[in-house]
Amino acid sequence: MKKDIILAGVGGQGILTIATIIAQTALKAGLNVRQPEVHGMSQRGGAVEAHLRLSSGQIYSDLIAPGTADLIISVEPMEALRHLDSLSPTGIIISNAKPIININDYPEVEKIIAAIEAIKGSKVIDADKIAADLGNPRSMNIVLLGAAAPFLGFDPSLLEATIASLFERKGQAVVDANLKAFHAVI
Repeated sequence: MKKDIILAGVGGQGILTIATIIAQTALKAGLNVRQPEVHGMSQRGGAVEAHLRLSSGQIYSDLIAPGTADLIISVEPMEALRHLDSLSPTGIIISNAKPIININDYPEVEKIIAAIEAIKGSKVIDADKIAADLGNPRSMNIVLLGAAAPFLGFDPSLLEATIASLFERKGQAVVDANLKAFHAVI
């Protein structure tokens, strides 16, 4: 098994949480994991990216080479497009639909979504709306993780266990809200 995943978005959207859940799940599944430092602005509003490499074999590099990413999980649609050169010919994008318009010349959202959906197998979901409808707007990233779960190669119960473990210190209500978010679009 080998998966090269790029996580993209804007600071404050929960990219590190998604990366942590996937990496911890991969380790529990007996896979090797490489995750270099997250690149980008650590403050809210700046572009952020993370490379996450999972493999049953040896991993020789922390970074994903151009044209080899199996999956891009993007919590902001334009950030998905920034990484198109990293996507393999068979790779897909799972992206949130809601933009964070943090630049003056932000492209038309409809065009961005159309470009993502033109990539075979890719999908765009309104994770912000789904999370809000569930009563927990902050779980948007976990909704997106749930949408990407079928492409990660793990049994969903392993991801569920990692989510529960990660959020247990915040109480059962937070664990339950995040598990509900995870299952919202699986």
